Amino acid sequence: MKGNLIIVESPTKAKEITPFLKQEGEFKVVSSKGHIRDLNEKKLSVDVDHGFAPQYEIPAEKKKLVQELSEQAAKAETVYLAADPDREGEAIAWHLAVTLGLDPARTKRITYQEITKDAILKALKNPRDIDMNLVNAQQARRVLDRLIGFELSPVLWKKINRGLSAGRVQSVALRLVVDREREIMSFTPEAFYRISASFGTGDASFKSALELHFQGIAQARKFLEDCAGASFRVKSVEQKDAVRYPAAPFTTSTLQQEAARKLHFSVSQTMRVAQALYERGIITYMRTDSTNLSALAIGTAKNYITENYGAQYSRPHNYATKSKGAQEAHEAIRPTFIQNERQLKLSAQEQALYDLIWRRTVASQMSPAQLINTDVTIECSSRSEEFHTEASQIVFDGFLKVYLEGTDDENPQEDFGLIPNLTAGTALSLLEMNADCKYTRAPLRYSEQSLVRKLEELGIGRPSTYATIISTLTGSRGYVIKGNKEGRKEKVTNLTLKNGVIKSSEKTEIVGEDKGKLLPQDTGMIVCDYLVENFPEILDYNHTAAVEEKLDEIAEGKLNWTEYLSKSYPPFHATVEQKLHDGQYSRISREIGIDPADGLPIVAKYGQYGPYVQKGEGENRRYASLAKGQLIETVSLEDAIKLLSLPRTVGEYEGKEIVANKGKFGPYIRYDGKFISLPKGVNPSAVSLEESIRLITESAGEKAQSNIIREWPEADVTIMNGRFGPYIKSGGANYKIPRKAKAEKLGLDECRAIIEAGKNSKKK
Repeated sequence: MKGNLIIVESPTKAKEITPFLKQEGEFKVVSSKGHIRDLNEKKLSVDVDHGFAPQYEIPAEKKKLVQELSEQAAKAETVYLAADPDREGEAIAWHLAVTLGLDPARTKRITYQEITKDAILKALKNPRDIDMNLVNAQQARRVLDRLIGFELSPVLWKKINRGLSAGRVQSVALRLVVDREREIMSFTPEAFYRISASFGTGDASFKSALELHFQGIAQARKFLEDCAGASFRVKSVEQKDAVRYPAAPFTTSTLQQEAARKLHFSVSQTMRVAQALYERGIITYMRTDSTNLSALAIGTAKNYITENYGAQYSRPHNYATKSKGAQEAHEAIRPTFIQNERQLKLSAQEQALYDLIWRRTVASQMSPAQLINTDVTIECSSRSEEFHTEASQIVFDGFLKVYLEGTDDENPQEDFGLIPNLTAGTALSLLEMNADCKYTRAPLRYSEQSLVRKLEELGIGRPSTYATIISTLTGSRGYVIKGNKEGRKEKVTNLTLKNGVIKSSEKTEIVGEDKGKLLPQDTGMIVCDYLVENFPEILDYNHTAAVEEKLDEIAEGKLNWTEYLSKSYPPFHATVEQKLHDGQYSRISREIGIDPADGLPIVAKYGQYGPYVQKGEGENRRYASLAKGQLIETVSLEDAIKLLSLPRTVGEYEGKEIVANKGKFGPYIRYDGKFISLPKGVNPSAVSLEESIRLITESAGEKAQSNIIREWPEADVTIMNGRFGPYIKSGGANYKIPRKAKAEKLGLDECRAIIEAGKNSKKK
């Protein structure tokens, strides 16, 4: 009897599944290593005139593999196509069936949510045919994205600059980032004074704050002056029982967000690590928008919680999925074996992500936490404003014993800590009162995780696309960078009332600072503006979400994919043709001001090599590229003058000129034909002659020190001091010195022994 062949996408998955089938008859598990055919990356590869037929090709590097798979499939009694349980996996299975010429009577499609023996055996007992609705939905997305990308990009090349690109989903995500940046640009931070106080009663003390803010220091000082001799008492104490429920198990989106908050993983990093865990059978499939758990998983969690924490902590529960188009037949991301809390051999990143998934899953099946919320109102004898203190006391920790969900809130509600037992009318002593100057905050820029959350809220993209969207935005096109935005320093005066005396103190407040956020660059903003103006429907949030709904309808068999493209493509194509020949170009130029040193005008522009500033006109005009993070719309006259000051002649040393400049690898000084990097924080526009000379002499001193530790020229053996430590050089080859050996004490015979050992090692 012929054996059976199972084809999966990943070699790791094939290795993991093979042992499960040893007792189940003749099975061979092989890998297709992803798609075995695809659209040609350099051509449109879509026959628009004949039903939008995709023109697939087998890449050269896959032809040998396809031949091998074809030969193995021909010998098999049954071929099981076991790609991932989503549209992409269904498409891979279909491509295999078509490309390998598989006999439908001997070909079955199997899916599973986890790589465990039970799941694989269950899948083999419940095979099905390839779901062409899912395949067509994947083809529709692929063809639509190809048409939009291939037709929009040439428009951008002609109207803005060569090498630019646009995409159906990533351009909409770019618009979100750009729109938020424009909100921030138009926002003017305003100073205000926040009042907080420490009160005492008996041996206990606690903190409180005014809910309102004062607009200036005069108002704040007047409030503190009025409170200097005032008396304070508790006006009211309100206590309410509260219940806090656990979060649902992870979907792709919520896993990406939480891993960013708690583990500081990028979205792509999270997916890479999760993929490794899934392929090793440690977690369920990591691309899902369902919060559903199987009955087995819920039962296992119940047993684990009851045995380890007690029956009172168990609350078996399944969660309704809120995402549009979510597939309830799929499961949330969870451990395959909940009882495996830590008994796994994982890398540090894998262990961290697994712990997060394990805790979230277990917590979702635990009882809610019981709390008592206390709100204390404090009145002052000399003012009508009231202080408020809010605190929560945990009565029963429930799921909090295992897990607490993170938050993106960068201005969390103040934690006043524990408060003593208080009753209305209790007299309080004022220990200290503070009036701190703060600034109103602009809307928050998007981080990777908050952008994912926004895309999900708008119904744009799907779990499998979030990582790709962000990596495209932050890729080589330079539309968006992930980085920090420096704030401006403001000198503020804070006030403190203590023992009836008001004292002032000076402090520096950083305004507008942002860390680890997505920052649009000029190229991205210009591309976004052009697309919004000329292709508003493509950049419309609702339209993009509606396209996702149409793709879902195709996946459900409710809509024919070629008919959908026949209606949606022609209007878009007509607009492309019109814009290609309308004669309008996107030329960005902004007058910044006049250089007071010479009276020449300075403008910011966008050119062939990106954004730059220019001073003057004609042959004597000077240019300088904008620094990373600087924008045409916001670069100041002061910053532009600094940029144009480079390259800058610092002075002379030993009759030779020292020039400071910025290069591809950062700021540097050039002296006597040599380039010396400036230390971090040293500005080439301000570096002094004295500091430059010091750097030059230090660099010369380092190079003057011989890299040779010991040498025997007659034997062609030299001990060198290299970048990664000492090594032996002989006969044009390098040999590593053992860690325990001291290079300066090695003799010639010992060096020869190390060389011989190294030669033998290389032969092996």
